[in-house]
Amino acid sequence: MNRYSRIITQPKDQGASQAMLYATEGIQTDADFNKAMVGVASEIKASLFKSELIGYQFGTVGVSDGISMGTRGMSYSLQSRDLIADQVETAAGGHHLDGMVVVPGCDKNMPGVLMALGRLNRPGLMVYGGTIRAGSCEGAPQLDIVSAFQSYGKYLQDGKTPQAENERYQTVRHACPGPGACGGMYTANTMASAAEAMGMTLPGSSSFPAESEEKHTECASIGPVMHNLLEKNILPRDIMTRSAFENAMVLTMILGGSTNAVLHLIAMAHSVGIKLDIDDFQAVSDRTPFLTDIKPSGKYVMEDVYKIGGIPKILAFLLKNKLIDGNNMTVTGLTLGENLDRWTHKYGELDQTQDVIRPLDKPIKETGHLRILKGNLAPGGAVAKITGKEGLSFTGKARAFDSEEAFVKAVESGSIEKGKKSVVILRYLGPKGGPGMPEMLKPTSLIMGAGLGLDVACLTDGRFSGGSHGFCIGHVVPEAQVGGPIALVEDGDIISVDAVKNSIELHVSPEELEKRRAKWVAPPLKVSQGTLYKYVKNVTDASHGCITDA
Repeated sequence: MNRYSRIITQPKDQGASQAMLYATEGIQTDADFNKAMVGVASEIKASLFKSELIGYQFGTVGVSDGISMGTRGMSYSLQSRDLIADQVETAAGGHHLDGMVVVPGCDKNMPGVLMALGRLNRPGLMVYGGTIRAGSCEGAPQLDIVSAFQSYGKYLQDGKTPQAENERYQTVRHACPGPGACGGMYTANTMASAAEAMGMTLPGSSSFPAESEEKHTECASIGPVMHNLLEKNILPRDIMTRSAFENAMVLTMILGGSTNAVLHLIAMAHSVGIKLDIDDFQAVSDRTPFLTDIKPSGKYVMEDVYKIGGIPKILAFLLKNKLIDGNNMTVTGLTLGENLDRWTHKYGELDQTQDVIRPLDKPIKETGHLRILKGNLAPGGAVAKITGKEGLSFTGKARAFDSEEAFVKAVESGSIEKGKKSVVILRYLGPKGGPGMPEMLKPTSLIMGAGLGLDVACLTDGRFSGGSHGFCIGHVVPEAQVGGPIALVEDGDIISVDAVKNSIELHVSPEELEKRRAKWVAPPLKVSQGTLYKYVKNVTDASHGCITDA
């Protein structure tokens, strides 16, 4: 009898399907039909063969936010997360694969593939493609992709001189020195770290750089791990438990991770039948300090986390201080605590003299940087990224823009003035109005690059890149497209944000808002067919994770 008989989902010996499988490079002999079939997307295939497994390689879509940012292509970014989940679920379900090794490399890829594993609930694990090395040029160490985005704002601030143009060129030219995901604690590294905290990757996967020897070693070690998952029938829903999501949220707060983690972790929890909501994030934020001096608001990059021993050393530090649960099952077949014991036995504990991550008694901020704001401007909630470096409250006059392009022109023309407190409203950019809830990295990079970080707060029903920093409030619910209060804001209105009280208030009387509402007419949708139209018709609001299978 096949040793995997209890977990093989479909017979591999039926008529035409058997004939077609003979034609693939995986099935070489009749005996191969008695081996478990595992979907895989990389060089890991050789490791699977060595462990008596058949690797079937396939790919899926991948939208590069770095390429699409600031363009209409950004509408496809968040939508690609659910499309990836659907594609991986379809490929694995349609070809009755027994397990999955998923290899994502960017921010929507990771929640997408993990959502698929959660839905399928067949043995599987994730191998992160890895982070990029830091770039550098003369006088500017630790460059990354956000340096390139911010260089335009600095170019404007410096007066568009030839010297400023050359400095901008050199920054763009040297920001990305090789392969790998964006180097700061942006969404890709945030979600990779969260996946590791949840136990869905091997220890160290999230912090091994893409070009490191450790990443190659990790890939070569996957076969026995997948074999063990199949043999013991350890399933994603055994690993992605409520406690595992709590661990992921704690690590995200410690690291100063991306606001996108709120959307993605809610969606991932939905895929395994767990209810996670924005209030859960606030509860974790209230009890968890922000400790890591890493970009976008700090000075270090993920490569520096790798140099101090990687995410496992940070998790071991958190476990030692009873901030996370070490009893959760992981893809190794051991608990998180057992994995961390092995790691620290081999590599030692976190060095307390390093300054990438602070001691618990000397935090950057005593509570988490992600704040869930509510008030008359966002009755359904909003997500703020407040590190404390830009203050904990902000009051200013509204400047409302119905498109990202209009705001960019305002900055270029100098109409956003230094010294005047402004709350920039970027609206009709939600999941339906965007469509696809595009990220506002270009506007926030312009703000910071132009030296306006202390004068401008940015408020949107769209999203922010993990690379955005400053006083940023996104995910405003309800969005403008469906008539949320953000659609009624007018230039000159006073808006107050308090990241201690977690409030967001538009200082306009209820009577005046009703007058404005009576005049408001929803603009037509920006799409009328195709994949984005299907997305608009199915997507939930940001506070519910922007899922499409509710």
